[in-house]
Amino acid sequence: MGFGWLHDTMKRLNGMDAMLLYSETPNLHTHTLKVAVLDASGCEGGYGFDAFRRTVERRLHLLEPLRYRLIDIPWRLHHPMWLQDCPVDLDFHLRRVRVPAPGGRRELDQVIGEIASTALDRTRPLWEFHFAEGMADDHFALVGKVHHTLADGVASANLLARLMDLVGSEQDERDEPPPTCEQPTTAHLLWEAQLDHFQNMAEMPRLVADAARGLTRLRRRSKQRSDHPDLAKPFNAPPTFLNHVVSPVRTFATATLSLAEVKETTKSLRVTFNDIVLAVAAGGLRELLLRYDGHADVPILATVPVSTDRSADRVTGNEIGGLMVSLPVHVDDPLKRVELTSLSTTRAKENNDLLGPTLQGRMLEYLPPPLAPSLFRVQSTHADRNRLMNVAISNVPGPRQRGHIGGAPVSEIYSVGVLSAGSAFNMTVWSYADQVDIAVLSDDLTFTDPHEATDAMVDAFDELRRACGLRRSSVVSTAMAPAPAVR
Repeated sequence: MGFGWLHDTMKRLNGMDAMLLYSETPNLHTHTLKVAVLDASGCEGGYGFDAFRRTVERRLHLLEPLRYRLIDIPWRLHHPMWLQDCPVDLDFHLRRVRVPAPGGRRELDQVIGEIASTALDRTRPLWEFHFAEGMADDHFALVGKVHHTLADGVASANLLARLMDLVGSEQDERDEPPPTCEQPTTAHLLWEAQLDHFQNMAEMPRLVADAARGLTRLRRRSKQRSDHPDLAKPFNAPPTFLNHVVSPVRTFATATLSLAEVKETTKSLRVTFNDIVLAVAAGGLRELLLRYDGHADVPILATVPVSTDRSADRVTGNEIGGLMVSLPVHVDDPLKRVELTSLSTTRAKENNDLLGPTLQGRMLEYLPPPLAPSLFRVQSTHADRNRLMNVAISNVPGPRQRGHIGGAPVSEIYSVGVLSAGSAFNMTVWSYADQVDIAVLSDDLTFTDPHEATDAMVDAFDELRRACGLRRSSVVSTAMAPAPAVR
């Protein structure tokens, strides 16, 4: 009996994809958010949900992951598979939501937090688009809620570019529906699982050898380095107000900086863009720790995702590793924070290269499907501290040119990942055109107002610019007006 047709219609979740699926629990949702703010003030004849829906209908064939449906393997004998080219019920996946008056940044952020607080339906393709109406100045927002299992940051950016008319043209649009997917039989699924297990068994000796070599290189390099008193030690993240059992309710806050001003600061200090992002995060988190914990006397640990496949054509899957970066929140001098952040980032990158950038993902291929979901569920309800990390911080390079969705210009893009067990803070910085759009995801137990976090980041950036002899950051006119925290 031949099952070769399955390779054309189905694809196995890789280890990282599967981990992100297994780790979802009632209080830890593992969908990501992609928010595009649309400025329809110049659209002739108006703009609305119907125009947006027509765009999705015409471009759905370019958005392949949105037509994937999850298929579990009987008795959890292997990681699930994606059934491709499935029909999509747009009446279910495309939704309208009303932003309360006056329809500004604060009100939109509140709606996005509510959208983020509920899990996706696993019996359908794992995404929803919420079309936000009622915003001021003829603005709208597209809130994409996409399961992290479907796409990492790079794949999501490429997917969004296709929707935004940055990739493809009118002749790329196709009106006919995609082919209907065929449900595989139990025998088909078990056969494919068996073949993949044989392949993993064959790969195991090489994986063990690569892991041993990587650990040996890392141990040797660690002995050559001197311990630095201002860098956090791995696997020793200190307890903070940000670290507790995470609730199911999500809060969301955004802010925008000028890309030119961030680059100006980067050039002045002769460090990388990512160093500035992390140093600003350290300064902002220091302010928050002093406010909520009353002290910030030791460095904390941040996990920083890094892509192992930055292909512009990849629109699905998770090809990522992670850096463990020490954030010097205990240091008052902003320039010293930049110096220490740059040192920590350099060491983290070197560690990642020595260990092997793809090693983590390869090891996750062997995560046991029957046991993993239960273990993650227990962890999610008991972990009030995460020794691996305090916070998650991502820096994603978005499109350099402004795009449109159905003829309406996209004025801002915000993106954020997931919260982990024992960690209620995720910040994603997404550069778009001439902006740096900041988004912070937390839960309702952490901040009095989530905009305290974005305020702290803007304050930290201004503090850093003052230390460089640069003028204070300006309000970005192409973005929504700032939403200061209510104290």
